[in-house]
Amino acid sequence: MLHTQIKDDLKQAMKAGDREKVACLRMLAAALTLKEKDLHRELNDDEVLAVLRSQLKQVGDSIDQYASGGREDLAQAERQNQAILKAYLPQEMSPEELEAIVAAVVAETGATKKEFGAVMKLVMARTAGRVDGKLINQYVSRALK
Repeated sequence: MLHTQIKDDLKQAMKAGDREKVACLRMLAAALTLKEKDLHRELNDDEVLAVLRSQLKQVGDSIDQYASGGREDLAQAERQNQAILKAYLPQEMSPEELEAIVAAVVAETGATKKEFGAVMKLVMARTAGRVDGKLINQYVSRALK
């Protein structure tokens, strides 16, 4: 379903003559096609989201590299790509919601610092990809101090 939406949006961007969006969505479509060929089947929405997050991570790294290299023009172009890609992600969880989930998991498991990995696994499962793993790591670290 998400893959179909991306293809439809690509067609609309082509008709509208939006070069930046076309280039960004073509890059995403190519990554999705490559993943499909690797798996020898169509991707489900979770797999599409995983590819999308991977692309977002690459774009974020590019932004950092361009900014540190003094190429603000290229960094700005990548920020536009980032905004286009983020539109396909589910709505992110608020910090309060994440904090509540982390607190609940720690309370349920009675976890200590030694069980950090187990807490991370449970929180990642409950957030269902709506929060970046680095942010979850920070909240879990803080909760287990």
